[in-house]
Amino acid sequence: MPRNDMKKILSTIVILFSLSVFSQNNSEKLPIFENCKAKPEDDTCFFATIQDNFKQNFNKQYTAEKSTIIALFAVDTLGKFDLLYIDAASDEIKNETKRVFSLLPTVEPATYNGKKVYAKYTLKVNFPFSDDDRTKKIAENAYHTEKITAQTELKEFDDIVYKKFENPQFKSGLNIPFNHQKYAEFEAYMNQVGANNHTAEKPYSYQDVARYYDFEKNFQAKAMKKTSWFGRKIWNENLVQMQGDGYWFLMNLILDMRGGKDFDSELQNTFVNTRGLNIQAGLGKNITFTTSIYESQGRFADYYNAYAVSLKPSGGNPATVPGVGIAKQFRTDAFDFPMAEANIKFTASRFFDVQLGYGRNFIGDGYRSIIQGDATSPYPFIKFNTTFWKIKYTNTYMFLRDITPENTAEGTYASKYMANHYLSYNLTKKWNLGLFESVVWSNTNGRGFDPNFINPIIFYRAVEFASSPKSGNALLGITSKYKFNSKFSAYGQFLIDEFSVGDVSKGNKSWKNKFGYQIGAKYFNAFNIENLTLQAEYNIVRPYVYSHSATLTNYTHNNQSMGHAWGANFKELIGIARYSKNRYFAQAKLIYGKKGFDYTDGTNNYNYGGNLFIPYDSDTNPRPYDEGAFAGQGNTTTILIGDFTAGYIINPSSNLKVFANIIHRSFDPTKASPTFEKSNTTWVSVGISTDLFNWYFDY
Repeated sequence: MPRNDMKKILSTIVILFSLSVFSQNNSEKLPIFENCKAKPEDDTCFFATIQDNFKQNFNKQYTAEKSTIIALFAVDTLGKFDLLYIDAASDEIKNETKRVFSLLPTVEPATYNGKKVYAKYTLKVNFPFSDDDRTKKIAENAYHTEKITAQTELKEFDDIVYKKFENPQFKSGLNIPFNHQKYAEFEAYMNQVGANNHTAEKPYSYQDVARYYDFEKNFQAKAMKKTSWFGRKIWNENLVQMQGDGYWFLMNLILDMRGGKDFDSELQNTFVNTRGLNIQAGLGKNITFTTSIYESQGRFADYYNAYAVSLKPSGGNPATVPGVGIAKQFRTDAFDFPMAEANIKFTASRFFDVQLGYGRNFIGDGYRSIIQGDATSPYPFIKFNTTFWKIKYTNTYMFLRDITPENTAEGTYASKYMANHYLSYNLTKKWNLGLFESVVWSNTNGRGFDPNFINPIIFYRAVEFASSPKSGNALLGITSKYKFNSKFSAYGQFLIDEFSVGDVSKGNKSWKNKFGYQIGAKYFNAFNIENLTLQAEYNIVRPYVYSHSATLTNYTHNNQSMGHAWGANFKELIGIARYSKNRYFAQAKLIYGKKGFDYTDGTNNYNYGGNLFIPYDSDTNPRPYDEGAFAGQGNTTTILIGDFTAGYIINPSSNLKVFANIIHRSFDPTKASPTFEKSNTTWVSVGISTDLFNWYFDY
């Protein structure tokens, strides 16, 4: 390289380094008063403004005699003054100095390399004031300024403000975990005549319910008088609860420790051992989030164990626990089944919110739902709620899995998607009508999440046929509720999976008429007994409902129905009584049903429409007939379930309960076989449980 070029390069480096040093030396900037913004480079303006403030506001009785004040102060990263030390002739002058400092306005904080910093300064004030040496005083103060460094200890951490915890979640947009017993506490209030709400779409938010039900008042009514930290945390409060300036946070342990006995089983006992953690929080008025993590092991009554095994996934795991998820083997005769739920919600206004969740959704006013139930395991979803006038419009996009061997490739489960629209409209102050549509499609041919189904308005059935006649499985539904008065209401649902008008008019009970319906009623504060709710419900779902020509696009997730928990080809009658007083609660439930199963004794291989995982046009398992189909056809089985639970709420904040439960179940098929036996079960359990979701055992 030529020598002259080397000199030029070295000279350039020296110049750049000098500029860098010069720039760093000038990167320290003093705080700026409002009146100094026009001349930000004038460092004397900061001290001059303080001097002028002292001259204008300091009590004149102290300024006449010769005296000196030396004050050490700081300006924090928020631009607030903090007086650290005063050296003055008397306490009176010190107090007056504090008063004058308190009058200083907030300023733009000092900066170092463009970053806001906490900076300390020394102020020297001489009495009496003299305009002649004002410049000299300013220079003295500038000389005594402590140099700003990035390593200066800040006070931001110490300035964090904690407030008394006042249960802010009760007024927030946070979702209330959907649990039938919990919702029974405020359901009567939500169903008053004249209420302009939409009770079918669940879960509710605290804001939704707080218009009718005072959570804080009812919480205080149940609170025990406990003064010790341990007593308050056990009986009343969240384990961790914190409220600050515009935010709040709470955390609780999740427990489900129960033991029991199936008296008709050879198993020694039944048990559930669940440990977990629930976190809820709010940021400002618009953002809330919650997450729950469960780690569980359990062994159940024989019928429930067998049902879980019947739902097992491909890949070697032994079972899928209904409502929870895929289970691993635990010991030799039990399951290990972790689970997680989460939801983050942004409430943009009282008209609109969006949720990103991992959990379940429910549409309906009954114990069951035939259009979208919550008996399946959690799944990822995005939900949009739009509420205005007399309308609530919900769009939900779900990401589901098929875990059957037929749709598993190289150990990877198949993905599928579901999109739902639900429009709820209050026609009168007593009558609500809802319109529902849903479509399920798969990820075949790399299709992924089809943008055609994102449109929140267009009818899915039209999109399904525009994409391909067999590209998706579309369902339509109607919901309705009528409030006769504030104590008695009736509700219903009607679902159409496939419908042939011609066959209906013929009255030939064609298999193509794939529909189901629900009729129910609730009686709140029955017989003038406060908190006693009586409920009756009838559900019927015809054969082949929820199934499809392709197994992958049936109405399921993780081998569980996304509609009614029993799937299809059944009729069911339910009676429920719920009662609570203070912290005590009780529930009695009776279910009578007839469900049609396929024969398992080798006599035939027909598909009678109860197995959602057999395509309705299968050549291997054909339909036995095309006409004369009825709910419960095939190996008709009578199912009778009696279920009674009573308990006590230990902590209303976490919904921790101690309970005792007895279930009697009779299962009587028309034709029993070694793999499909008649059974009678009496299952007794006692335990302590944090109830955050509905766990159904009535299969």
